[in-house]
Amino acid sequence: MSALEHIVAILHEKRKELSSPYYVPGLWIDHESTRPQPVNPYDFYADRLQSILDAEPVSLVEGSGGGEWTRKAIVYNVFPRVTTAYDHGHDQKLAIQPSADGWRDTGTLLKCMALLPYIQSLGINTVHLLPITSVGQAGKKGTLGSPYGIRNAYELDQNLAEPALGLSVDDLFAGFVEGAHRLGMRVVMEFVLRTASKDGDWIGEHPEWFYWIRESVPDRQPGSNNPNAYGNPIFPPTDLDRVKSQVARRDFNRLPAPPESYRAMFTQPPRPDQVHLEHGNWIGVLDDGTRVRVPGAFADWPPDDNQPPWTDVTYLRMYDHPNFNYIAYNTIRMYDTELARPENAVKDLWDAIAGVIPHYQENFGIDGVMIDMGHALPMPLKQRVVSSARQINPDFAFWDENFLIEQKSVDEGYNAVLGYMVFDFHLPDKLREFLGRLAREQMPLPFFATAESHNTPRAFSRPFALEYVHYALAMSIMVPGIPFIHSGFELMETKPINTGLGFSDEMIRQHPTETLPLFSEWAFDWTRAHTLVGSVRYALTIRRQYADLLANPDPATVLIGHSDNPHIVPLVRQDAQHTVIAIASTSMGTTERGRAYLPIQQHRLSPLWGTDVPHIGHQSIGIDLSLGNGHVLIFADGEAFPRLEK
Repeated sequence: MSALEHIVAILHEKRKELSSPYYVPGLWIDHESTRPQPVNPYDFYADRLQSILDAEPVSLVEGSGGGEWTRKAIVYNVFPRVTTAYDHGHDQKLAIQPSADGWRDTGTLLKCMALLPYIQSLGINTVHLLPITSVGQAGKKGTLGSPYGIRNAYELDQNLAEPALGLSVDDLFAGFVEGAHRLGMRVVMEFVLRTASKDGDWIGEHPEWFYWIRESVPDRQPGSNNPNAYGNPIFPPTDLDRVKSQVARRDFNRLPAPPESYRAMFTQPPRPDQVHLEHGNWIGVLDDGTRVRVPGAFADWPPDDNQPPWTDVTYLRMYDHPNFNYIAYNTIRMYDTELARPENAVKDLWDAIAGVIPHYQENFGIDGVMIDMGHALPMPLKQRVVSSARQINPDFAFWDENFLIEQKSVDEGYNAVLGYMVFDFHLPDKLREFLGRLAREQMPLPFFATAESHNTPRAFSRPFALEYVHYALAMSIMVPGIPFIHSGFELMETKPINTGLGFSDEMIRQHPTETLPLFSEWAFDWTRAHTLVGSVRYALTIRRQYADLLANPDPATVLIGHSDNPHIVPLVRQDAQHTVIAIASTSMGTTERGRAYLPIQQHRLSPLWGTDVPHIGHQSIGIDLSLGNGHVLIFADGEAFPRLEK
């Protein structure tokens, strides 16, 4: 019996009537209606999962090996705890604890399984999960804690199970991966392999894998420069200049160490039998009676970053050397050459880290991983992580949480990077500059073509929101990147998951940390009357129809036209088989008029997006246009295919 079949059998076996109503959004049922429907959850989830089992199996997206299927990935990004959260009782509250009947309002893997047919209906072939491993509670932000504060990288978050079923979270994740594969969707997990939660299991088992400071040392308060409190080390100006100069030259030999007063905060690790949990925090006692604790982490670069310590995670101690027993830029990222020697590696820690991804490959059959903070892993360890995974599955994919699109990521074994389009989409000059780069040079690896991620403002929170999201959606399918739908985009969500990147001080004040979905319970509005579901489906239909062309990174396939109006951007994608043209206004809030000149000849093109004109004939002449807020027109050769309702 497969994992999915086992879950269906348990749903039937456990079936009973509930003591209170249980509703689900219409989109979870028919993928069209948003009206909530009352259901018996045992019947609903059994029917949803059985429909996956009964469906004709769909082939997974393929590549040339080595994880290169990534180039044709179309991604839906799921934060399970939030994506499938819903007020099932319709009592105007999202409960953290299970109901009296054992069902959760917060998102679970069972609900994620039930959502798979909906995700497939959007045109998705890859599901990317934000971390689903066990979540630390010490120093947590919000009510639930960050999924990036990983308590045990080998254990899944128990809160993603449904107590009513009595099934383990491992059983459910196995069913999720099986269901995704049956529907033709690959599964990519996300891991942080550089830090652990401050109450992490490994601290009690292997205190020598961590840094320790005297318990009496206070944490530095936000805005303070108190050198006697713990935070990122405060360097004298002359040392700071030298640090930045050496790092810029990639010269890691004898990097300046932090001041002696900072280094004196740190102690040797206690023995395992000297460590205990006290009020949820690990406390150690040294042989001389000194009480010690694990310190919080902080931004690894630049060394004068003004962020306060991260209260919920700590750095792993990758190398052991008496002269480098402290947390600083030269021990956690730009490893000093004296430190980063094979004989100094904490070998059993490296073994544990290298085994994380194989554990999920062998037990669940995942297809790839996104590595968060991969830049801070020692290169030999990173190479081992990649090689270990690809020994099990030569086609396993690695994605890099890196804003740069560089050959360096390829050399390290990655198949894709986050890139910077997510930051530049709403900036017309930056977007035009990026399109020009795509026409001049071939990107060494794919980037995420998206207007939002879990760390950025929501696309629908931008000015002229409805126009902007359609503009972003249309342009994202035209570039040789990876179309990436951050869950909630299609529901026109405005609440950011986290205020990590691209937020002004005022925006951060509007979204206090404790209210952010990354740290506390939150549910999308799955019953909003109007959504972008139809638009997303239609855009991704275009992408799939012309996948070989639109995913092709060859700059010869990217042609930039010109216009007498700088706000109008003509973009042509062309190869020997097809031509697809987008003419976009990058201006929001104005109507732009002008003439667009396309760098192609003798074409009769059918409309695909943004126009009801039956066709355009083009013979190297200008096309007169009047485009409203961010309006995009897309034409392609051949007959237009039927449109979906937007």
